[in-house]
Amino acid sequence: MTATVFVVGVLVLALAVAGITAVWLRTRRVVTTPAERAVHATLHTASLAARPLRGGLDATSATEAAPHLRMLLAEAQAVALIDIDGTLLAWDGPFEALSDQLLDAAARAVAGKRRVLVGHRDLVRGPEDFAARALIAQPLVIEEVGVAGVLGVVTTTEPGPALLGAITEVARYACSQLELAELDASRARLDRAEVRALRAQISPHFIYNALNTVASFVRTDPDRARELLLDFADFTRYSFRATGEYTLLAEELRNIDRYLTLERARFGNSLEVRLQVAPEVLNVALPFLALQPLVENAVRHGIAGKSTRAGTITIVAADEGTDCVISVEDDGVGMDPELLRSGTLDAIAEGAHGGVKESAHVGLANVDDRLRAAFGNDYGLVVETAPGAGTKVSMRVPKFRAGIRP
Repeated sequence: MTATVFVVGVLVLALAVAGITAVWLRTRRVVTTPAERAVHATLHTASLAARPLRGGLDATSATEAAPHLRMLLAEAQAVALIDIDGTLLAWDGPFEALSDQLLDAAARAVAGKRRVLVGHRDLVRGPEDFAARALIAQPLVIEEVGVAGVLGVVTTTEPGPALLGAITEVARYACSQLELAELDASRARLDRAEVRALRAQISPHFIYNALNTVASFVRTDPDRARELLLDFADFTRYSFRATGEYTLLAEELRNIDRYLTLERARFGNSLEVRLQVAPEVLNVALPFLALQPLVENAVRHGIAGKSTRAGTITIVAADEGTDCVISVEDDGVGMDPELLRSGTLDAIAEGAHGGVKESAHVGLANVDDRLRAAFGNDYGLVVETAPGAGTKVSMRVPKFRAGIRP
């Protein structure tokens, strides 16, 4: 009896497996039809063409993208990419002897911002090029930017509406990738401009105070003056470095230490600094000079603004799962919370820390904008304050974000 039950169980299991296999094979046949495979192949080819074009149009990206663009145009025998200055960046396929005629058509396409077609009657061909029937120069036009280049195509058949339509769509796709490249470049230029603006805000008053502090030690304590001057040199070298939109938290803290060394020399025992940093967040990347303005504001407006001219600054960098939370807190004069309810940090720049005007306030709005641009709107500055109760400014930074490296 037991053997019979066992045999029946095996048969049931075998039938179940067979049924599942049949369903899987039937489903597999349905989702991998020739049409679907063609769509998947086309999308894959388009993604391969997009990758280099996202870096902009130059000889390197054109050479990498041209073979994939040619595959997208099944009737094209050759594909070329040309810049707006008439330079042939890449040619993929035969008939390269026709490049001069294609460049002439491309110049007309750029000037008129329209497609130029050269039929076989107008082509000057040698024996090796006799099979070529037409050249098409399709301008790559980006909205609000203009012509970014030209997509050139050589065919061995008379181009009909289907091919011309395909060329238009492929050119439009290439333009979308080049537009994204232009947006990336514009964002990078804006980031660099904001950093330059931030440096301009930080530099004048700090340089004046730091050099005055160094000068005060020259006669009374020359060794101390020399050390402070070296700290000042290292601080300015880091602050005015020419490379990198991002930096490591460890580097930012190292430069802040130089800044605070100079400020403690100026304020003496009136300035106390407390630092609490989790070791595991030291390699977190954040926008260059994002933390420095927070510390400088705490000193200038939180401590220097106090009548007693004595106070404490606390810098904390904590590990919170996928994020790092950094805060700078002072026990200075604080500000009216109504400024925070006005909507943006620009209002703080107008009257932060007990009425200090914008000319004396350093880049909180700038830092907030850069954090949001880099990481999204969930990563702006958070300010907690009240008159006479000090100010705490916090930022949340992802411990890892693809594409962001110092």
